[in-house]
Amino acid sequence: MNWLQHLCQLLYDSHFGTYIRESDYAFSIIESVHVLAITLLVGTIALLDLRMLGVVLRGVSVTRIARTVFPLTWSGFLVMFVSGFLLFWAEAAKNYGNPAFRIKVLLLLLVGVNPLIFHTTIYRRVHEWEQLDVSPWRARAAAIASLTLWSGIIVAGRMIAYF
Repeated sequence: MNWLQHLCQLLYDSHFGTYIRESDYAFSIIESVHVLAITLLVGTIALLDLRMLGVVLRGVSVTRIARTVFPLTWSGFLVMFVSGFLLFWAEAAKNYGNPAFRIKVLLLLLVGVNPLIFHTTIYRRVHEWEQLDVSPWRARAAAIASLTLWSGIIVAGRMIAYF
């Protein structure tokens, strides 16, 4: 057994993991909080992405939308991360070999790289294009990648229960 699989088994066998998994309410409450946090996170990200694609709020600058939604985005991310880790803790041994879970983790890594690249490249010059109805192609590509990756994460997350 490799170290990661061993760690997953330790989490799964822990009292806390067992409590979450076997409780009448804990798992479902945590899962509901997780879904609501994803809704907040992806909703705010989608708003900015759709603005960069020129689909919504064309008259509002990209930076104004970003400044407005980022506190909500980070709040959603924090709650999603904590609740997701608790769900993982409860089912770590099962998730270790679950292909849907592995796809979700891979997509989460990619969705983290996307804004890193975006903010260190095209967004540095946002003052040049933020008022345009449709953003430059690199910003649109990042928006499409973001929407696609988050959609994949949601689908893979839902599929975990079926593998």
